[in-house]
Amino acid sequence: MTRTAEKIKDLNRFLEELGRIVPKSAGEYRSNIEKKAACERYAEKIIEALTDLAFLKIKDTRLRMPESDTDAFDILSENKIITDELCAKLKKAKGMMNIIAHEYGSIDDEIVLKAITKGLPKDAREFIRAIKK
Repeated sequence: MTRTAEKIKDLNRFLEELGRIVPKSAGEYRSNIEKKAACERYAEKIIEALTDLAFLKIKDTRLRMPESDTDAFDILSENKIITDELCAKLKKAKGMMNIIAHEYGSIDDEIVLKAITKGLPKDAREFIRAIKK
């Protein structure tokens, strides 16, 4: 199995595991510290796997090496591997995870919950499809 295939397998597993544990409501998300922490950790793992996958695609297709994680998404967009819209969403997700991981300021739990239940899984699956092409 190639490194790309392994990373996609990991990513799909993380998405499935996140889907199994995510709370049904913002209230449950806020009040259940363990679930909240687990969801945030899975989101972090998903975003890191997406970033790793971007770097693998760049290396495999011999594109210019990125200067940062978010630059990797820009390079894929510039080379029409992903859409500009998906690039912007992935960069925003990466930024959100940096805020959560480093606890900058206050975090809006409803925004995070919406991102990890709707945006991130959808965007991750779209990214996987684009990488497989």
